[in-house]
Amino acid sequence: MHEIDLLTTLTGGLFAALILGYLTFRLGLSPIVGYLIAGIVVGPNTPGFIANGEIASQLAELGVVLLMFGVGLHFDLHELSRVRNVAVPGALIQSSIATLIGMIVAYAFGWSLKSALIFGVAISFASTVVVTRILSDVNELQTPVGSVAVGWLIVQDIFAVLVLVLMPAFATERVLDLTSLIMLLVIAVGKMVIVGVVVMIFGGRLVPRLLKHVAATHSRELFTLSILVIALGIATGSAHFFGVSMALGAFLAGVVVGQSDFSLRAATDALPMRDAFAVLFFVSVGMLFDPVVILHSPLMVLLTLAVVMVLTPLISLVIILLLGYPLRMTLKIAFSLAQIGEFSFILTNLGIQLDMLSQSAIHVLVAVSIVSISLSPLLQNLVDPVAKQVSGFLWAKKLMAMRRPFSLREAVESSNNVASVESQYKAIIVGFGPVGQTVAKLPSENGIVPTIIELNHQTIAVIRSFGFSAVLGDANMPETLMHAGIKSSVSLILSASTIRDAEEVVRSARALNPKIRVIVRSVYLRERETLLHSGADSVVAGEGEVALAMAESILRDLGATAEQIDRERQKLRSELFG
Repeated sequence: MHEIDLLTTLTGGLFAALILGYLTFRLGLSPIVGYLIAGIVVGPNTPGFIANGEIASQLAELGVVLLMFGVGLHFDLHELSRVRNVAVPGALIQSSIATLIGMIVAYAFGWSLKSALIFGVAISFASTVVVTRILSDVNELQTPVGSVAVGWLIVQDIFAVLVLVLMPAFATERVLDLTSLIMLLVIAVGKMVIVGVVVMIFGGRLVPRLLKHVAATHSRELFTLSILVIALGIATGSAHFFGVSMALGAFLAGVVVGQSDFSLRAATDALPMRDAFAVLFFVSVGMLFDPVVILHSPLMVLLTLAVVMVLTPLISLVIILLLGYPLRMTLKIAFSLAQIGEFSFILTNLGIQLDMLSQSAIHVLVAVSIVSISLSPLLQNLVDPVAKQVSGFLWAKKLMAMRRPFSLREAVESSNNVASVESQYKAIIVGFGPVGQTVAKLPSENGIVPTIIELNHQTIAVIRSFGFSAVLGDANMPETLMHAGIKSSVSLILSASTIRDAEEVVRSARALNPKIRVIVRSVYLRERETLLHSGADSVVAGEGEVALAMAESILRDLGATAEQIDRERQKLRSELFG
């Protein structure tokens, strides 16, 4: 019976999430909205199918671990350092003020001080998933706007991880004076530092070696399994041996893998299942939602929504303007932060488990998240009208006059350090065998930057010794092509003859950059038509080239003149390649 419940919960939850996620996506909203609504549909507070809440909650815990592993995997300290002058103070000030106001709102409705504090913290974080999606949709993710927003999110993520570590310590004490509070902070931070040092030192040495040996087997299943073992093992070990949250352990595991050459392959090969369990996490959150509770406290929902969608953008707007950014750019960043997402629910779930929050908190958050995530992308359409209106106000002019001089120029230059690479002409070459090595020299000698995609870890060092950029990953994955800079590349050359599903690589490249020129190497002539139909501009079939070379050699041995050889070569090429 238990097995049936598990399968029924998985099937029902994922099916509802698929249907509603697709519908919300087609409506131009984030699929997260659909996942939350799916949880409401299959939850105990609505009629019809009811999923097993206990099983969904357990699966959601795995989703949290994998979500945090993904956050650590994409944690980029260099990205943060480039925009640190605006992201660090801005995120900390915005999160602190939003936390304080949210705490006041909850306390005014009779919540305890601890519950109000956790609730305030929960509504101070924007969703990384939603922000990156919003900025990507308006082509701002690779611009200074995206750099600042991503750096802002990184600071919020670090703050959230720290809160997750401190919460169990706060839950153990009923009454906290100043001394015990300081001791709790010291102990919690001490544990976090110890875990960080142990994982980063030992994991930083062992994990890359382990992944190197596993990658040498060329087995995708073993590589995926090793990533899961590392994420779950470090997360569980951190909780069991050091008494810190599994979320922190998973985050550190992601950081360790992210600093190795296998970060991109881990993201493309092993983390798609993270998305499935993340969906179950949002479904499990939706299952806790009771619409009746919202009817009993509509003012609480409205005030919380005001903090998320009015106060947070306003605070961010003022801070970023004072740091020297132009109004239009500031509005894009501020409006992208006007929602709550995954970390809000992770904190709230932990608070409920630790008896620091009541179930009513999740009802409010689900309602606010559905509304804010739905409306946040639409705010980008208001940037130009709002910029025009605000720039005419006297207070706005005074605020602009108070800005720190030259900060904009410094920020844009620093945030463009990576973007400048994207703006160069590139040629992406898949494979670095003898053909790939020969082909790579031609673009580099003609002012085009070659980037090599390679699956063999040992070949990466060879590529870098030539002075070329290298990406360790599978070209079949769109993420790998994106990481290599497909959108700014002039050509894609598949130099290896054994590329799996080469036609899918061509289709992905065409979808990401319709103007790119694609040249493909194949083994057999029969593959040529399929590759051309997939979108390749040119296909070089090894079978045909060997036939041409052998025919030329035979004609030369028979004493044919150069003109005769050229004529026969053209005739054979026409017959072979059309």
